[in-house]
Amino acid sequence: MGQPIKLIIKKGAIRKDGTSLIFLQYCHTADQRILLSTDVPIPPNCWNKKTGRIAENLPSKYGNANELQLSITAKLRKAEDMVEYAVKKRNTCPMQFLKENFLLQTNWKLEQMSDSAKSLDIYWNIDDYVESKKSTVKHCTINVINAMKAHLKSFEAFRKEAITFDSFDMNFYEEFVKYLTYDIVQLRRKEVIKGLKVNSVGKTIKHLKSFLKDRMRKKIIPFMDLGAYKVMEEEVDAVYLTWQELSLIYHLDLSENTNLEKYRDLFVLGCLTGFRFSDYSDIKPEEVRGGMLYVNQTKTLSTVVVPLRVDAKKILIEKYNMQMPQVSNPNFNYYIKEVVKLAGIDEMIKITHKHGNKIIEETRPKYAWIMSHTCRRSFCTNEFLDGTPTNLIMAISGHKTEKAFRRYIKADQVQKAHMIKKLWDDRPGL
Repeated sequence: MGQPIKLIIKKGAIRKDGTSLIFLQYCHTADQRILLSTDVPIPPNCWNKKTGRIAENLPSKYGNANELQLSITAKLRKAEDMVEYAVKKRNTCPMQFLKENFLLQTNWKLEQMSDSAKSLDIYWNIDDYVESKKSTVKHCTINVINAMKAHLKSFEAFRKEAITFDSFDMNFYEEFVKYLTYDIVQLRRKEVIKGLKVNSVGKTIKHLKSFLKDRMRKKIIPFMDLGAYKVMEEEVDAVYLTWQELSLIYHLDLSENTNLEKYRDLFVLGCLTGFRFSDYSDIKPEEVRGGMLYVNQTKTLSTVVVPLRVDAKKILIEKYNMQMPQVSNPNFNYYIKEVVKLAGIDEMIKITHKHGNKIIEETRPKYAWIMSHTCRRSFCTNEFLDGTPTNLIMAISGHKTEKAFRRYIKADQVQKAHMIKKLWDDRPGL
């Protein structure tokens, strides 16, 4: 944007607690400048004057360095937007406009910018793209698009260079993928973890491409060749629970842990229907008719019809009267591990995944790998091993091709192992 705005700490301005505030300094002319507080205090020795960034070794009692950096960078961008807006209006003094509006920036709308300024702002365009998708996709997809936007903002702060529509060349793709793989800090973690897994990186690239193609179709930006923007993915090792293990969970005595019952019941219901968490956790009374469950799947927006097993009826109708408890996915993933642990399902399982060009191996008890998606995988795998025709399972699971279905459940390896075991069991031992 080229506006003379930068982040600074005033020399010698140290508060009683030993910290200094980070300010935005706007130089309108050589003699006219103003300082605007970001309300972020840090020790002066944790500020890199040369780069204008908070040092990564910031003591934790002052906050997370990466999160604080994202915060002040967002305020810097907002100030730049305001100055640009004032400059384009010509009869508005940028200094005065910034002074009057910066502290009220939460109320300052990007819509106040000219249409040409909006069209150049990538984040405004992503928000506009999200609004256009809300009527055609479910909330879970909107969350993924917003995560892509957050990753772009994080990358922008990391490389200290504004991202515009002109940024998206091959070098950007390679640098962005490298950043997502090795440098991005995963938030909401107790320990600092850098880098995303291959499929998470691939999902970000997938939605970035979809966004850019949408902007091209609407003639907002000129055509750009995105052929080199590869959506990488890897086959994921993941556990499933056998019918015997599910029976242990279903009959588990939780009289001393009644708070876990709803998580157990939701989990078993998911394993008996094969639905995604967003579907089996929000079943409505009108979706059960004649012993069948009619559900409009959130991801595909297609309606599937599933017969209700006896055990599913006991949970859904007899116990909860078609009003399943409402729980969040993060809480579900946390507490279901406790349930499976109480059921004694604790054999050690090794899972491998890629991190860049390295193979990472993690070994944990089986219960530690259980999550909401385990329900769907368990349903598909168990039905396949029991001989249910693949096309019937796919009608419920929503897989479009048998290749994708088999890769999803790892059924080939499991089926062959069972076949070999059966042959071996029929043979005499040593």
